[in-house]
This record gives sequence, C-alpha cells and structure tokens, in this order.
Amino acid sequence: MPSPRYSRSLCWFRRDLRNYDHAALYHALKHSRQVYCVFVFDRDILDALPSRHDRRVEFIWRSVAELRRALRADGGELIVLHERAVEAIPQLAQALGAEAVFSNRDYEPAAIARDAAVEAALAAQGVDFPQCKDQVIFERDEVLTLAGTPFSVFTPYKNAWLKRLTPFHVTAYPVERYLAALAPHEAGPMPTLADLGFAPTNLGELGVRCGMAGGTALLGDFLARIDRYHEARDFPAVKGVSYLSAHLRFGTVSIRQLARAAWDGSQPGAGPGHACWLSELIWRDFYQQILWHFPHVVGHAFKPAYEHIAFPNDPARFAAWREGRTGYPIVDAAMRQLAHSGYMHNRLRMIAASFLVKDLHVDWRWGERHFAEQLIDFDLAANNGGWQWAASTGCDAQPYFRIFNPVTQSEKFDPQGSFIRRYVPELARCPERYLHAPWTMPLTAQQACGIRVGHDYPAPLVDHAQARAVALALFAKD
Repeated sequence: MPSPRYSRSLCWFRRDLRNYDHAALYHALKHSRQVYCVFVFDRDILDALPSRHDRRVEFIWRSVAELRRALRADGGELIVLHERAVEAIPQLAQALGAEAVFSNRDYEPAAIARDAAVEAALAAQGVDFPQCKDQVIFERDEVLTLAGTPFSVFTPYKNAWLKRLTPFHVTAYPVERYLAALAPHEAGPMPTLADLGFAPTNLGELGVRCGMAGGTALLGDFLARIDRYHEARDFPAVKGVSYLSAHLRFGTVSIRQLARAAWDGSQPGAGPGHACWLSELIWRDFYQQILWHFPHVVGHAFKPAYEHIAFPNDPARFAAWREGRTGYPIVDAAMRQLAHSGYMHNRLRMIAASFLVKDLHVDWRWGERHFAEQLIDFDLAANNGGWQWAASTGCDAQPYFRIFNPVTQSEKFDPQGSFIRRYVPELARCPERYLHAPWTMPLTAQQACGIRVGHDYPAPLVDHAQARAVALALFAKD
C-alpha cells in the first residue's frame, strides 16, 4: 500500500454533517496519516441573520453536537469554532501543521467567494485545498447538452442525467475503512446557542429530528411508504412526502444513499413511487447546476424579458400574505404553517408563491427572501428555482398565463379541509362546501358555525379573476 500523500490534514465540515459516506472525509482519511476535523459557526453568516430565534441555527447546532459525539466514538474529535471561516480555517491549518484542508464543494456564489479566499490564504502557507463532489450526484459540467451547453429545461436534463447514471454514482464512500487516521485533539467545549448569540426555538416542541439519527429515522419511515409517494405527495394533510429536505440541506443524510434507494426501486417491475421520488432528487441537481452556470439568477430573473415587471409591490398585501390573513384559506394555512414550524409542504409552496406574484402582484424576490428567512430547509438553488418557476421568470417555468386558482387548488389538494382546519382554526366549524371560499357562505351559515367573514376571518384580499387579469397585463406589457 502506498504511503499517504499528507502527514496531517484538516477536514472542514460545512453542509455535510455526517461521519459516513462523506467524500471529503473519505479522501482526507485515505490520503493522510492524521486527520483533524473542524466545523465553523461562521460569523459572516450568523451575524447577517435577521432573527436571534432561527430554527436553522438550532438544527445545525444539534446536528454538529451529534457529529462531534460520533467522531469521538470513532477515535477523533470535532473542533467547533465561532469565528469568520475565511480567517479561522487558514489559522487552524497553520496551528495544526496541516498540509491540506479537505472540504466538499459548495455551488452558491457567496460560498464560492469564501472558498476562493480560503484557498488563496492556504496557498500562501503552502497548504493544499482539495475540494470534492458530495451534495449532488452530478455537478457543474457533468451533464451537458450534445452541444456542450448547460440544460435549461428539466425533462431533457433528466433524461441525460438518467442515461449517465451508473451504480458507481450512488455508491457510498467507505469512510469506515480509514477511521484509524482520525486524530484525537483536546478541543474546548462546543459553543452553546447563547454563545452564538441565539435563543432556543420550538424545534423540540415540534418534534423535529435533527442530525444523522433524525435523518436515518425519517428515511426508514419514508421507505416503508414510498410505494404511495406518487399518489400522496401533493396532499399536505397526508403523510406523503419524505420530510428529508432539511437533512439533505445540511448533509445529515447522503444524497447517494437517497438516490440509490430511489434508483434501485425504480428499476423495471417496481412501482412508480420510487421513480417519482428519483425525479424530485434530479430536480435538486438541476437547480444546483442552474445556479452554477447562471449565477445571475440570484437577485435577477433567469429570463431577461421578465426582469423589470412593474409589480405594484403593495406592502400591506405582502404583510397580509406573510401573516396568513389573505382571506384564501389554503394560502393562509400554508403561511401559518411556515411561521409556526419553518416548514411548508411543496405543493403549498407553489400555491403560496403563485398567489403572491400573480394575485397580489408582489415581486417574487420579496417572497423568495421571506422563505429564505423562515425555512429550516432553505437552499438557495432550490428556493430560487422554485420561486422563479412559480413567477414564470425562471428556466422551464410555468408559463405566465397559467395561473393557479387558489380555490380549485384547495379543493383538489385539501378536499376535506383537514389541513386548513389545523392551521386556520377560525374555520374549524365551517361547512366543507364553503371551507375553500368562506366568503361565499350565506350569513345564516356563518352565524350557525360561529364565524363572520371580514371579522373573525378576513374577507378575500383580492378577487382572483380580477387579479388574474391584472397579472396577465403586467407580464404581457413587460
């Protein structure tokens, strides 16, 4: 067996908070005699957050604590810092005498700039900075058109993605073979949430399962019902989706692990649930490559023709949408779920986004920013892609003239109103026939169920038919 290339290396954990099937950790261990591990609560990120009660920070904090315990059990340690990563990583590498810093590649513009600064600082010290592919199956230029250009339409991208996929691409990195290279270290105590400047949220009350243990439990639960995924995934009152999005975002599960389960089950003879889920995982790769090839989508429309739509951007309408008091029950239930839990079902994300842009005529960037602040699973590529899809400004987006009707969407995807009644308790006694459009309920029926529309629950903020006509004119004019 050849000697390891490096005597000492540092593995920098970021959005990959697990100790198994981890590309950077695998390569660091395989090519080094000793490997130290670090996670940085980056002040450049944390100090910019608008709230000191951020569920994402608590999710990460709990997951980092679990990762630290796991690495200790493996014979190593996780050094946990609360500093500026661009300064802390080169300083720590120098202090440890590391010859290389391994990390997994990130495709977000701010992360790319951070990594470039770190790489330059390390190079000045004579330290290598190997980066690995870990959070996607295919990255950057791995799936291109026959002309060698990036895809901007999903279906041909998906077909090319599937054609390229082999068992190799979903095979786990055997980290466990090289654990002897983990280096112990006398690390100080891990910073508390208070040390980071944050307060506990309601994650515990919500029963959110963080870390690798949470991801493993959710995956096991989902695989037991994946056969119905294609039928159940659009109904928010039904346990139909995987609930793994936050775990994918922070790497407490492995994308290869998930894609392998989906692909194995989608082979000939298997049910359509696996294939449907695999398609959703491919959407995730698709939006990551869009962000990589077209970074202007951050803050700008993918389609230049829709960059300067003259949205009225009424702050009062935006506030009503944000607070779940638009008068459209399915929209209000979705927004209240988000505020309460930091989670929103994907079908509801589409409905809520379409309503903000096409009914309330508010710029999609306002909604994108709000979701970015609220979602535990916030991922720049997916959030931006989803909002631009709903706003008809993005790649392979819904045409601007196809506008969700919030009432028919509600009737179709929450037919009994179970989801609405949970998050809009004012309507709990509302008869089913009126629940999706309570303003149509006669006054006698309102009195019978103890609710006055416009008093106990808002009257509709806009008339959908009229708002639709305005949206069509806005897009046609631009």
